[in-house]
Amino acid sequence: MSGGILSVKNLSIEYRVEEGIVKAVNDVSFDVKFGETLGLVGETGAGKTTIALGIMGLLPIPPAVVTQGEVIFEGGNILLANEKHMRSIRGNKISMIFQDPMSALNPSVYVGDQISEVIMLHNNVSKAEARVMAEETLETVGISRNRYDEYPHKFSGGMKQRVIIAIALACNPSLLIADEPTTALDVTIQAQILELMEQLKEKKGTSNILITHDLGVIAQMCDRVAVIYAGEIVEMGTLTQIFKNTAHPYTKGLFNALPGSSSSDKRLKPIRGSMPDPMSLPEHCKFANRCSYKTNKCAQDIRLIDIGDNHLVRCVSPLYDGEVK
Repeated sequence: MSGGILSVKNLSIEYRVEEGIVKAVNDVSFDVKFGETLGLVGETGAGKTTIALGIMGLLPIPPAVVTQGEVIFEGGNILLANEKHMRSIRGNKISMIFQDPMSALNPSVYVGDQISEVIMLHNNVSKAEARVMAEETLETVGISRNRYDEYPHKFSGGMKQRVIIAIALACNPSLLIADEPTTALDVTIQAQILELMEQLKEKKGTSNILITHDLGVIAQMCDRVAVIYAGEIVEMGTLTQIFKNTAHPYTKGLFNALPGSSSSDKRLKPIRGSMPDPMSLPEHCKFANRCSYKTNKCAQDIRLIDIGDNHLVRCVSPLYDGEVK
């Protein structure tokens, strides 16, 4: 990988349940460069979290099955790694901030001990040394070390999320995956958490994958963006390419559905319909039945194409400034 810390290649993941086969992730490929933040954005159920769990080796198997693909990290395909090897990577070199801080913490264990546990697992240190390191990590995320011996229920939602971030950063990982890190937080706390993540990225040089459905968070935090729809990447590019030169009708629809900043803005334009059933996905374009620009060309195998400067689009009629080319 030239200049990259992670490379996901042709990843496909299914959930095989009694009702049928749920095709959650379909032939997804992307790279994460050193020191960058890649945003994965899309509707609920698009497959964003499944991609993250696949990278972390945390898929529930069964019913989850990785049907194809590679996840290249440090020169090796970690999809082939055994559990012992994954434990040496998970929490140490690749960490994840989970979506719900309320359920991610053990309510019966001091928050400081939950950080120390990770440190002792991956470092040859004593319990006393691990405590000192955990206290320093708490202060890194803005929590006093005096709160080490407190249970999670004594912390607010924002403070719990800071503890989750502290656990994720305890061993200075080179890659951090944040799955909806601000969803359960109010606007003020959300801003604090995002600012904290940005400061830690600059301080530690960590590469990030940020999963969200909030385009405002994407605009604030990310260098590049991959738009996910029905388990596929439909558009990927730099922040400027996605926001200023939107090329896929679905991405355009997401922006049209956002409220403007002034009272004179026109009515919102919601995307009609809903995502297709992942148990019976269309054979060709997954967005065609919701698309205002649908043509006969959509009934063919549509792959990601480069429309310039590595701006990738999965569409036969890309949009430029709202016009079909």
